[in-house]
Amino acid sequence: MILSVNIEVDCIDPQRIDQYLVTRLPELSRSRIQTLIKSGNILLNQEKSKAKQHVSSGDKISISIPEDESSEAEPEDIPLEVLYEDDDIIVVNKAHGMVVHPAAGNASGTLVNALLYHCKGQLATSEESQRPGIVHRLDKDTSGCIIIAKSNDALPSLVKQFHDRTTEKRYLTVVQSTPGKDKDSIFTHIGRHPVNRLKMAVVNPGSGKSAITDYRVLHQADDDTCFILCDLHTGRTHQIRVHMVHIGTPILGDPIYAKPNRQVVQPGRLMLHAWQLVIDHPRTGERMAFQAPIPSEYKPWANHANL
Repeated sequence: MILSVNIEVDCIDPQRIDQYLVTRLPELSRSRIQTLIKSGNILLNQEKSKAKQHVSSGDKISISIPEDESSEAEPEDIPLEVLYEDDDIIVVNKAHGMVVHPAAGNASGTLVNALLYHCKGQLATSEESQRPGIVHRLDKDTSGCIIIAKSNDALPSLVKQFHDRTTEKRYLTVVQSTPGKDKDSIFTHIGRHPVNRLKMAVVNPGSGKSAITDYRVLHQADDDTCFILCDLHTGRTHQIRVHMVHIGTPILGDPIYAKPNRQVVQPGRLMLHAWQLVIDHPRTGERMAFQAPIPSEYKPWANHANL
């Protein structure tokens, strides 16, 4: 299967095509992008290019991303911030910039690679060898709480909890402008963007999947940026990112749904953090709550919020 994407360049100043695509395709590493350029899978104005070739506003880039052949993930000695661990589950504060599991363009350096090393290979088996123990995901650029099944008994219980929406998921985000309401519930349908297949979008009812996000403004700064708490009732791809754009308040540093270099504040990362996660322990049934420390980039807003 090949994923095809067409992008129209919107940069203000000319820049190398590989550097530009890193900002537009954050799920792909720069080395992966350079490989795709060299193999002819990335065309500039329908012609082959080189990684050092510059692009300007209005140029058109066509991208074909072939899937990597499936193979087992390998253990890698990568530091992890473990929030909780026992024989059945492990909860990690995933770092910003870390991909959850190996996929096209990211065969190593992922959370799964780090977990295989940390847990000495003791993760729940999955139908997909590259996703052992994975029951939910966080975007590469999102930090915070993620739970992984270590035992085969824990895996179906956690999968069912996320499917049945009995978990509680709270995220912290900073957006570039003030929402129309201090708090509200956003209920839409989310599906694949009709043009850019790497993006998601709000779609008409009857297509896509239902998505529900409750939000509350925690602090509004003088520059109109806002610190927001989001409660996720569903788990659609890019849900909070799409919903914040939908209400006219893109997240700071979002390379897909905003233009970070044009935002008033440029924190240097996507300002989305999976702050709290609540689940029932798959073996004991105990209701357990986990909380990931708030990253330092949030302090200008978090210091004014009552958390």
